[in-house]
Amino acid sequence: MNDFKKQCIALRKKGYSINEIMKATGKAKGSIYVHIKDIPLSKKRLKQYREASGKWIRKFALARKGRSARSFRPFDTWSAETVLLVAHLLFDGEIAKGKCVYNNRSRVLIERVERLLRVVYDFEPKRYKNEATGVWKTNYYNVALSAYLKGKSKELLRQIKGMPLDLKLEFVRAFFDDEGCMDFRPGRKKVRGYQKDMRILKLVKALLIDFGITARIALPNEVVIVGKENLIRFEQKINFSPGVSINGDRTNSIWKKHIEKRELLKQAIKSFKS
Repeated sequence: MNDFKKQCIALRKKGYSINEIMKATGKAKGSIYVHIKDIPLSKKRLKQYREASGKWIRKFALARKGRSARSFRPFDTWSAETVLLVAHLLFDGEIAKGKCVYNNRSRVLIERVERLLRVVYDFEPKRYKNEATGVWKTNYYNVALSAYLKGKSKELLRQIKGMPLDLKLEFVRAFFDDEGCMDFRPGRKKVRGYQKDMRILKLVKALLIDFGITARIALPNEVVIVGKENLIRFEQKINFSPGVSINGDRTNSIWKKHIEKRELLKQAIKSFKS
């Protein structure tokens, strides 16, 4: 038995894999295999190799997920478009691990968010519609993008109060387009905005002051604007976006048809006695 064969057999009996024997001897796999093919590794050693291989595969997969091949364009300064985008994802959307989602019944708002996403991301979303509710869901699956926008959403909430008035406008309008309604019924004339997060309600209330609008927070989860002068200022300085309508198909709808929220606001203001 030559020295190389003896070396291969000895290393194999110590639990060396073929790759480890290759590294130790400097020889090719084929040359080694003929000498050790009848010497199996122990069950204990096989288990160790499987566990090590599994850890390496998981580490590699996580590294790849964190470096998505579908890159995006980060932004250093806030613009009207980026404020509006992140605000919509905050209010009627979700920035989760691995995905950004926006839900709305309004095609106007769905198309707006998709247009805004193209500012930072070139790839198309996955789109779904719940036929029972009529709600559209647009999904962007990208680990790096969602992590980035999650950070930007926290930054926006920290900085919006100190931003220029035009950027505050985009933030507040997004809130009322997503979460707001015009409550116009006998004895009721008020703009309402719903949000579970009390911090956001307080933030919106504070931002409205910058537009000369006084609002109050009604527990448990809404900001409310009432009074002719406040509603006029809201219409003039913020308003609901064109095409954003109430859902006339709801069983509790008093209008029984789709009406733009801004049109209801106009009617409510006109209904005040001079």
